[in-house]
Formats: sequence, structure tokens, C-alpha cells
Amino acid sequence: MIVDDTFRTLATPTTGEYRDRGSKFLAFAYPIRTESDVRTYLEALRTQHPKAVHHCYAYRLGVDRNNYRANDDGEPGGSAGRPILNVLYSRDLTNVLVVVVRYFGGTLLGVPGLINAYKTATNAALDEATMIEQTVNETYQVRYPFEQMNEVMRLVKEQHLIVLRQDYDTACILEIEVRKSLVVIVLQRLGKLEGVEISLLFTVCGLLLRC
Repeated sequence: MIVDDTFRTLATPTTGEYRDRGSKFLAFAYPIRTESDVRTYLEALRTQHPKAVHHCYAYRLGVDRNNYRANDDGEPGGSAGRPILNVLYSRDLTNVLVVVVRYFGGTLLGVPGLINAYKTATNAALDEATMIEQTVNETYQVRYPFEQMNEVMRLVKEQHLIVLRQDYDTACILEIEVRKSLVVIVLQRLGKLEGVEISLLFTVCGLLLRC
């Protein structure tokens, strides 16, 4: 079975702007890890832009891209949050939040005009972004007898595993970061070594490359 353990996201926050018939649309794009990040950024923007009439947003979270939300914040249904979300889909981005702050210019744009405005503002922000591809990694603690050190370190070298910590004071303990697609192979090989104990610590995201 092929494991999908990579995803595209943003390296750093970016901004963009679009104007139409007096209305100003300010787009703010953020890399995020949790839904609490969404609340934090929204609260900050509402504080920074108290006179804006709308703070519309969309986000996607997770490697499977199935955790998402779009919010129109008072704009006609489907005219703001969904266009923002559709841009995230089209660019295959996840762990990303985009908020578009609107200052009303006195002229109604209509639903087609709003869809275009929120889409264009979002694209303006993302056009300025550096995209990065990350891997989903699992961190394990490996305890092993001294006699197995050569075999353990050979596996680390062959699979290009990231060593986070080594401790040889009272026992041979190694903390390693394993890309999710390699977990089965690495655990099977470690499991064949006598006296080796393995425990999962946590899952993290690791930088793979910039694109």
C-alpha cells in the first residue's frame, strides 16, 4: 500500500489586495497547524481592521485535506468563503488559512462580482507565497542493547532517518524521526533485532523541499 505522506503548504504568511468599484479586499494567507490557529488569526485581524464590514475566510487542515471550512461572514451565501476555499483546492494546499477583509466602497458588486473579488484577492496573496512540501513524520524512541548498536545505526544510515537524541548513560536510547511511508519498513527491521524496544512518541511535519 502506498502511503501519502506529503502535502503542500505555505512557508510564511503573505498578503494580497484587490479593489473593485470602491471596495477594497485585503487577503491574508497563513500556514496553520490547528483550528485554534484559525481563531487566533481571525481575532487579530478583527482587532486590526475593526471598520471592515466582512472578514471572510476558508481553511484546510490535514494530510487527507478533509478538514475544511468556508465562512461568508454576512456576504451572500457561497460568494466569499467558497471562492477562497476553491483557490486552496486548485493549488492543492492544506494547513492553510486565508482571510479576506472587505472595506465596502458604496457600490453593490452582486454575487458574480463578489466571487471574482474574493477569488482574485486570495490568488493575489498566494501568488506572493513560497510554497513548501512537507512530509508527515512519526517520532519513535528505540531502546536497544549495546550489542545491536551497529545494526541499529546501519538502519538509520540506510533509511536516512533523522536522529533527534542519543543517550548511552544507563541504556542505549535513540529518538528518531521516520517519514510515514517508511514506518512499516523501519519497524519491521527493528523488530527483528533481539532486545530492541520501540515506542511511538508523536507525529510531526517535516520540511521536504521548497517549490
